[in-house]
Amino acid sequence: MIVYEYPFNERIRTLLRLEDLYEKFKFFVHQEHPMQHHVALSTIFDMLEVAGRADLKSDLLQELERQRQTLMGYRSNPAVQSEMLDKVLDELDIVSSALVASQGKTGQNVRDNEWLMSIRGRTIIPGGACEFDLPSYHAWQQRPADQRFTDIINWFTPLSPLFEALRLVLRLLRDSGTPKKMIASAGSYQQMLQGKVYQMLRLTVDESLGAIPEISANKYMLWVRFTSQGGDLKPKPLEEDVPFELTLCNF
Repeated sequence: MIVYEYPFNERIRTLLRLEDLYEKFKFFVHQEHPMQHHVALSTIFDMLEVAGRADLKSDLLQELERQRQTLMGYRSNPAVQSEMLDKVLDELDIVSSALVASQGKTGQNVRDNEWLMSIRGRTIIPGGACEFDLPSYHAWQQRPADQRFTDIINWFTPLSPLFEALRLVLRLLRDSGTPKKMIASAGSYQQMLQGKVYQMLRLTVDESLGAIPEISANKYMLWVRFTSQGGDLKPKPLEEDVPFELTLCNF
């Protein structure tokens, strides 16, 4: 099964982009080749670009507090497992405290490092990080893999509380929806949303169908049009019925 996600607003779009960058970072930083560590470092620079909004940290703190207050209201509900509820509340408290304790603007430690900023400035240029452009960076890349790993992790660590908060917010959002089985007749599906506000759409489709959803939505209407790829990989309309699962998520 393949899961496709569609954000309904810019805030969730930003969180999903940062999550995607974080997954790439985790993969490449645990590799050993200098080129792979170059990608990991470049990904940190991309994170700073996306997370540059000054209000992202406060947005996450507000969302974590809102989730905490909402979950506290379930304490008196006998249908709720108190042990599981307490576990999530403890996680919210830990993540919120770490985010509050993180000082300054997101990634300020990287911005204050002139050497890293010189590399960032060159990586913007295609092929700009060649050894003749950045000999000191080339020398660093020749260091043992474990030293490079330690350096990159140290540069990323101040960003960690932000990504832990982001991970928790997205997890709670994904868990808020209930999957429903749907059929796209002749490859097309529409649903009236009647003005109800959602944060994210999750669509699950069987990989063997070769169906790729093109999604558009607003607060009134949701459209899904399935396409397929031929030998040239260019999308073309899929005219057959497509079964899929649809989850509309909202806190």
